[in-house]
Amino acid sequence: MKRYLVLKNGSVYSGEGFGSNKDVFTEVVFSTGMTGYQETITDPSYYGQSMVFTYPLIGNYGINSDDFESFKPAVDAIIVHELARRPSNFRSVMTLAQYAEQEDLPGITGVDTRNLAKEIRNEGSMPAVIVSELDQAKIDKMFERDYQAELIAKAKQVATKNIYQAPSDGVRIALLDFGLKESIVKALTKRGANVIVFPGSTPAKEIIESNPDGILLSNGPGDPTEYPYALDVIRELQEKYPVMGICLGHQLFSLANGAKTYKMKFGHRGFNHAVSDIDCTRRNFTSQNHGYAVDRESLKDTDLIITHEEINDGTVEGVKLKGHEAFSVQFHPDSSPGPHDSEYIFDHFIQILNQHNGGNK
Repeated sequence: MKRYLVLKNGSVYSGEGFGSNKDVFTEVVFSTGMTGYQETITDPSYYGQSMVFTYPLIGNYGINSDDFESFKPAVDAIIVHELARRPSNFRSVMTLAQYAEQEDLPGITGVDTRNLAKEIRNEGSMPAVIVSELDQAKIDKMFERDYQAELIAKAKQVATKNIYQAPSDGVRIALLDFGLKESIVKALTKRGANVIVFPGSTPAKEIIESNPDGILLSNGPGDPTEYPYALDVIRELQEKYPVMGICLGHQLFSLANGAKTYKMKFGHRGFNHAVSDIDCTRRNFTSQNHGYAVDRESLKDTDLIITHEEINDGTVEGVKLKGHEAFSVQFHPDSSPGPHDSEYIFDHFIQILNQHNGGNK
């Protein structure tokens, strides 16, 4: 059936619907990755957003059982130029269309995604609706809703409500979940870490009682300033333990140490973003999915030092705290999806934890 994407600025894109035909009020963003659509669709950082895939053919290797980042889709909808009808991959268990139907996830194919992505780049990410009829009164009513309030409410639903563990006999890492990707846990356990996952709202006292060797702050969706409860916890923990932050965790770590953040025009989403590692003069391609960034000017009056920069636009991609074994990166070193250039970040953190514990683990 015919489906329509209507942007807040009045632009209309039409295509053929697949999956669910429910109406959607969302923010429309785009990803520049050629593959990795399954990881993107299930990445909790995308809650409240509909994903435009700029690569022209999506779904060509189907959906498999191994590459989920969460149990359910995180995106509001999928927008593609061409949907592959017959996937070819030995791991495939269903088509993307079958997955969308199974999970009640709206999708549109046949959209001019090249033009749509260019419009988002020019005008910025913006609210949008996905509907089956161009009923202007209904569309106007949907746009009257408070998108920011709805996004905040959705973001609070993402993280775990319970403490759980991925046990091992290595260093003990307390992982604060603000919208955790499964691949981060896998990257840590691959290195022998004993991971205990806590809700992001857990008090510092409870985390300390678990006797961790280090703290990891996860990725997650939305505006980092909507997580004020985490800042005092981070400040207390960084005085006792080594700390590493990823994506939203990077932004929260920076806010906790006096920096400011801002909403980017259209964000970084995809895994071809070039980043410079200032400490060791490396240049890496990275996986990214964020719409907010740390304000470079706000770092001048803090004890934070810039360690990584985005090569194309110069945005801050990593910081470390003077006098502490604490640092963070904006990109995803778990490389899921994406290149493996930055996996060394996890090795560096594990090395810090081993040194901090006198090499006993």
